[in-house]
Amino acid sequence: MEILDQSVAAEVADKLLEIQAIRLQPENPFTWASGWKSPIYCDNRLSLSFPPVRNLIKNQLVKSVMHYFPNAEAIAGVATAGIPQGALIANDLEIPFIYVRSKPKGHGMENMIEGKVVPGQKVVVVEDLVSTGGSSLKAVEDLKNAGFEVLGMVAIFTYGFDVAAENFKKAGVKLICLSHYEALLPRAIEKKYVTDETLKSLSSWRKDPGSWKP
Repeated sequence: MEILDQSVAAEVADKLLEIQAIRLQPENPFTWASGWKSPIYCDNRLSLSFPPVRNLIKNQLVKSVMHYFPNAEAIAGVATAGIPQGALIANDLEIPFIYVRSKPKGHGMENMIEGKVVPGQKVVVVEDLVSTGGSSLKAVEDLKNAGFEVLGMVAIFTYGFDVAAENFKKAGVKLICLSHYEALLPRAIEKKYVTDETLKSLSSWRKDPGSWKP
């Protein structure tokens, strides 16, 4: 995985902290669906409620697509949080937008992919957050099975887990992110969202999230 630009990574991290899209609570950790205890919770959907932040993210994601995937013919959002971001990008680029469900709709056409399916069309996938990469890469596989050519993926934020890097490498999918955990921690300390004393705990979580304890 790659970061678009380190200065952008810092700016996006600042804004996500400012609007509380990212919360850091090492003393009172969150519990993920996987059962992992985590000192961080990231909900980038909150950025949609803040026009300046929404536009910053949209503009940088558009820049990512144009720079790394100039041959993109469509944008595919990953349900649900990737849908609004993907639609914004597709609108700016004036190319088609589709989105990928986590499972087929249980009625009607029972679609997995919503929108016009064009076999052979070159698409870029949009995610809001990448953790292990499992759900993101499932969406990629679903698109490929439908006949699309997946050029790569862009995302707002990644925790930077080694397992995610390995999964994307194994799948042969290029991932470009606006910001990441390593850019977040210095900004969180500087802005006094956390203290130097909690930095060790926050750093150790990213290295081994499955075994981390507060």
